Amino acid sequence: MPKKIPMRQCVGCREMKPKKDLIRVVRSPEGAVSLDFKGKLPGRGAYVCPDPACLAKAKKSRALERAFSAPLPPEVWEELEQQMREVPLDGQ
Repeated sequence: MPKKIPMRQCVGCREMKPKKDLIRVVRSPEGAVSLDFKGKLPGRGAYVCPDPACLAKAKKSRALERAFSAPLPPEVWEELEQQMREVPLDGQ
């Protein structure tokens, strides 16, 4: 019997994709928002494709703010964009 592949929806493009192909954005219990490339950090998570365009769509539609039930300051968006640029797509 083949192993079930967990699927998650990207908050930017709204497509269902395998969990390992997406990057988890996490809001920690303290309220800090960051990218979670290993998928192990504690807190509320939302998933986004490893594509800056999907992050831009999520920003425009305020999808992450809805997922976390909290407003995200502009500095957080800049930090997320910077982290996404620094990490290679295949080197998660």
